[in-house]
Amino acid sequence: MKFTRSALRFFFPGLILVVVCFLAVALFSDHSPTVDVLGSYFPAWMICILSGLTLTLIAHWIVQVGKLKPYIGPAPLIYSCLMIIFTFATWILFYQN
Repeated sequence: MKFTRSALRFFFPGLILVVVCFLAVALFSDHSPTVDVLGSYFPAWMICILSGLTLTLIAHWIVQVGKLKPYIGPAPLIYSCLMIIFTFATWILFYQN
């Protein structure tokens, strides 16, 4: 896989920002595995799946804007794995015991 310089310049600052934000939130969060949403308690896994989906859609947008589609593998495999990774990362960062 060959990346152009513009793709690398676009990718790495965004990656660093996401990692720093996740680490900052992980240091200051201490939540229970249920979340109060409009007076009703939802299991944390529902929130994690929604955040995983949202982050995957943002990653898809970054791939389209950066014109990186020729450099990634099969799209269904890549995006399903990204959603799983983002879902588990959200769970670990926000709801670990």
